[in-house]
Amino acid sequence: MAVRVERRMFTSAPWGLLAATLLTAGIGIYNLVSASRPPNHPLWGAQSAYLAIGLLAVVGVAAFDYRFIQRMAVPIYLLNIGALVALKFFGHTAKGAESWFVLGPLRVQPAEFMKIGMVLMYARFFNDDYRPGKEGHYGFLRLAIPVLIGLVPILLVLVQPDLGTALMMVFTAATLILFARVRWTVLVAIGVALVFGTGVLWNDYVRVQSEPKFTVVRHHLKKHQDGRIAGWLEPQTDLKGTNYHAMQSKIAVGSGGMTGKGWKDGTQTGLRYLPEQHTDFIFSVWAEEQGFLRCLLLLLLYAVILLGSLGVAYGARDRFGAFVAVGIAAMIFWQVFENIGMVTGLLPITGITLPLMSYGGSSMLSVMIGIGLLVNIGMRRYIF
Repeated sequence: MAVRVERRMFTSAPWGLLAATLLTAGIGIYNLVSASRPPNHPLWGAQSAYLAIGLLAVVGVAAFDYRFIQRMAVPIYLLNIGALVALKFFGHTAKGAESWFVLGPLRVQPAEFMKIGMVLMYARFFNDDYRPGKEGHYGFLRLAIPVLIGLVPILLVLVQPDLGTALMMVFTAATLILFARVRWTVLVAIGVALVFGTGVLWNDYVRVQSEPKFTVVRHHLKKHQDGRIAGWLEPQTDLKGTNYHAMQSKIAVGSGGMTGKGWKDGTQTGLRYLPEQHTDFIFSVWAEEQGFLRCLLLLLLYAVILLGSLGVAYGARDRFGAFVAVGIAAMIFWQVFENIGMVTGLLPITGITLPLMSYGGSSMLSVMIGIGLLVNIGMRRYIF
């Protein structure tokens, strides 16, 4: 039976993970009331509706035997690929990116759901490719198919262009490939690539050169992309231009102090100095109004979600369940890491939302589908 729920499943469900998820989403709605206060359009009502739909998605996904989801992994992956391709013909362009379908009052971002489809496809591949006694470590040849699984959707997202989401997909795919265990030669190649990338960054942005300057990739970047990297490396320059948003965010985060200015009392938020304060810079709103201590509370909740996800992976009945759980954990972790890193000035600004906190139906629903998969796997660890 595809749909199968037994009473004993409830004792195995990851209730701590689910509670932390709901509490984080509740904090997000509370924070949005301030971030989207009048005269701006209030967004907390719509976000509450998205959360309600997400909870229905958790229940719906958890009700299915995940072995059925395993069988459907390839169609789900291909359906999401088709949606990304369809964006080129029917997509809506906003902020320079063709990333959304507009369905009446709703905007749907297929890339958010592609992350789930990619995780399921990786889990299906690494589960089916495993053979007892077969060489367990992946070398360059055996990695050809896994790389292709990630490369196709990543390129489709990159050409929208949506560099931030594409990078998150790269990190999620890399995490799953490393979890599958790779040969030492692959690890050496990754290390060499990181050293080379650091060298390119130093040459293009740090090293003092006489004219004409020799750059490897800088001259290929668009102006705003180049400005973000340069501003990240030299944060005190061009404060009225490329570094304006990053500086306003750091002012908001720092001015919150230990206990914050109080709900709806944030000056950076109230005066709308923060860019995209309801999405990309939502953490800056929380830090300014709630302070460092409550930021630690929020990070603790994310830690509970991530550790709960890894706990589901550890207790999973099979490789498919373990890979799905690790993939969902990686998907959430890298977004939290990048978003908080960019709003505090530690990482370049890439336009990444904060899971469960930032406004957006596609983001909320994709994360809740991932949580539903985790609940599904945790519930069934003793059933078959």
